[in-house]
Amino acid sequence: MTDAQPGRPTENAMRRALKRARDGVALDTAEAAVLLQARGEQLRDLSASAARVRDAGLEAAGRPGVITYSKKVFIPLTRLCRDRCHYCTFVTVPGKLRREGHGMYLSPDEVVEVARQGAALGCKEALFTLGDRPEDRWPEAREWLDAHGYDDTLAYVRAMAIRVLEETGLLPHLNPGVMSWTDLQRLKPVAPSLGMMLETTATRLWSEPGGPHHGSPDKEPAVRLRVLEDAGRSNVPFTTGVLIGIGESYEERADALFQLRRIQRQYQSIQEVIVQNFRAKPDTAMRAMPDAELEELAACIAVARHILGPAARIQAPPNLVDAEYALIVGTGIDDWGGVSPLTPDHVNPERPWPHIDQLAERTRESGFELRERLTVYPEFIARGEPWLDPRLLPHVRALADPETGLAREDALPEGLPWQEPDEGFTATGRTDLHRTIDTEGRTGDRRADFDAVYGDWEALREQAAPGMVPQRIDSDVREALAQAADDPTRLSDDQALALLHADGPALDALCSIADDLRRATVGDEVTYIVTRNINFTNVCYTGCRFCAFAQRRTDADAYTLSLDQVADRAAQAWEVGATEVCMQGGIHPDLPGTAYFDIARAVKERVPGMHVHAFSPMEVVNGASRTGLSIRDWLTAAKEAGLDSIPGTAAEILDDEVRWVLTKGKLPAADWIEVVRTAHELGLRSSSTMMYGHVDQPRHWLGHFRTLAAIQQETGGFTEFVTLPFIHTNAPVYLAGIARPGPTTRDNRAVTAMARVLLHPHITNIQTSWVKLGAEGAAEMLRSGANDLGGTLMEETISRMAGSRYGSYRSIEDLRAIATLAGRPARPRTTLYGEVPAERVAAAEASDGHLPELLPLAD
Repeated sequence: MTDAQPGRPTENAMRRALKRARDGVALDTAEAAVLLQARGEQLRDLSASAARVRDAGLEAAGRPGVITYSKKVFIPLTRLCRDRCHYCTFVTVPGKLRREGHGMYLSPDEVVEVARQGAALGCKEALFTLGDRPEDRWPEAREWLDAHGYDDTLAYVRAMAIRVLEETGLLPHLNPGVMSWTDLQRLKPVAPSLGMMLETTATRLWSEPGGPHHGSPDKEPAVRLRVLEDAGRSNVPFTTGVLIGIGESYEERADALFQLRRIQRQYQSIQEVIVQNFRAKPDTAMRAMPDAELEELAACIAVARHILGPAARIQAPPNLVDAEYALIVGTGIDDWGGVSPLTPDHVNPERPWPHIDQLAERTRESGFELRERLTVYPEFIARGEPWLDPRLLPHVRALADPETGLAREDALPEGLPWQEPDEGFTATGRTDLHRTIDTEGRTGDRRADFDAVYGDWEALREQAAPGMVPQRIDSDVREALAQAADDPTRLSDDQALALLHADGPALDALCSIADDLRRATVGDEVTYIVTRNINFTNVCYTGCRFCAFAQRRTDADAYTLSLDQVADRAAQAWEVGATEVCMQGGIHPDLPGTAYFDIARAVKERVPGMHVHAFSPMEVVNGASRTGLSIRDWLTAAKEAGLDSIPGTAAEILDDEVRWVLTKGKLPAADWIEVVRTAHELGLRSSSTMMYGHVDQPRHWLGHFRTLAAIQQETGGFTEFVTLPFIHTNAPVYLAGIARPGPTTRDNRAVTAMARVLLHPHITNIQTSWVKLGAEGAAEMLRSGANDLGGTLMEETISRMAGSRYGSYRSIEDLRAIATLAGRPARPRTTLYGEVPAERVAAAEASDGHLPELLPLAD
């Protein structure tokens, strides 16, 4: 029995809960806590209903009567850790490793040798087990990594996973502990699956002195739940589970299972849930703690099955069940986890693995067939993109049965190259979309995998609801207007919120103040740039729910340009007077991290004088994670290849409350900030943006403005702020009934005016979007604090795919006409708001109005 437990539930409570389980009615936390205490005949009743749920799931999966396992080797990459879990014998200290003649980490040769021996025995999984970020605690770990040329432990994990793939063919399963969103991007390309036990959601076991996780920063439940969510956002097949009997209450145990259900419902990324029972070990702080009894384990497995449902894969380690295989099978498991014929269980070394033949016999005695699987479950192999990186597909396919997705038991792993797909930059699909989007439109209003790629829409509605409630504003608008007019830098948050909510005469007054501030700061001239957008691919599986541009590779509107086509479009733009190309694309799974360098280089080689403004922070992180470079090193290489500045897109709203409704898999706000800061430090200027009018509120806009202003004060690297009104027409989040139909005119005026006010004097150029607002709308924003119209664009597919009605191109004459509507003169500018060379001005003027005839490209 665990600590902190109240008395046993009443007979009536147990009877009601058991009946609900038998009847297949959804359980709540209180009922689950009752059922976790089922013993004897009650446990047999609970197990029988759980087993029926399991059997239905196996039938639906096409493998009735099958329990699976993975044949693996353990690779304990390092036994150092920054945490201090009170029950762990795996972790040790540097002095002990030295005394035993071991290094701080396994050497590369040691890693490969273990994997090679496993491959010879028919193992197909290499389970990398290690402590969390030991270099943060142990100088010896930091010294080892530095001496061997690795920035951190995860860089070494990544490198060794690649070596195992290439030299042995075993499939890595990585358990490196807590990972950030960026860490997951780094590791996903080198491992078909990753994992981390949730263990418990009982925060007190971490926060209170004497608790089993006290002093362990990586065991905070909120941190571990964030990892599970980030894995889901990143489309990573993920293994997790609960550890029972470490002091949690039954209610806390039930809560952990419900949290796993919540995450699985939202992301469908949890490939298996391990239910593991605590076993006391000598030489640990919890050596006197009683083991979790087997009936306790059985009850937890049965409750997990009822909570997680028939589709869940639930596992119990066979070396921790004291040979009570029938008891555990009867509670609803469908997997025994990894079993090794070579290496011990380094986490539970006192518990040897059963022989596989013995496990098969015991499983058969319970009426099931034991079948071998791979580290990645068949369901994820069947899903394909985006769950498996293209570089891993040859390794997985070499070992997977094409019919079942289970392991080919007769297959012996062989090393295969870990390399980029052969396709690379091959022109495919609807490469004339930049032109035909304005004439023929899009093929359909949504991509073919609408119901899968974005996550669970119903769960998203529940998540979005709290953020869409308007905030009550009590501040005096007149006082706020007076402060804005006198000294906008001293506006309080309450005053700023009052102005962001302003309407009627108060809004008119705000826009007048912003316009006066614009005039005093940058003068009356409206600036614009002769530029061409080049969106080099729209194939993307990131799952941004606001984006109607992204397509599956097989969708009718999908396309990818070749490098020659990119360079040709840049050359065309130069011929008609452009000074800049703005290049962005989807996160295509086949494009290597170096593809961005090739794109920049191709443009510079064809048109040396063209300013390359390219690659959003999301693309930067994608490139860095695929190459294994740090963000700084990747940006440095991109700059050397010809990158001149980056667009500050992918910001949307820099508030993760909103961000995780808008997008499934895009980078978190903190990572966007890191990329932009790093770019600025390297001399790469950027724009800044905000997309608004969807599931956001003025309080989110305020936080976004404050964040941008703080970055600009630190780096001075932003060239402008660009307002991006949400285009709702074909946006998935709108089609699913979650988002608003874009911002109102009031919203647009308030955001533009407050951008001028709140970013003053740090970001002096405020750009409005004719693509999204049209000529009249853009002119209104020029009267509300904006001073820039952006570019001629020449082609624009992102907003047009979303449903923008204002075309893909504006001539110089058109842009000047918009400025005239606002009563202002206009002049061209460069990307960095400098003077345009006379030769470029003349070329642009000579070609103006003839652009559409010059641009179409014969493929």
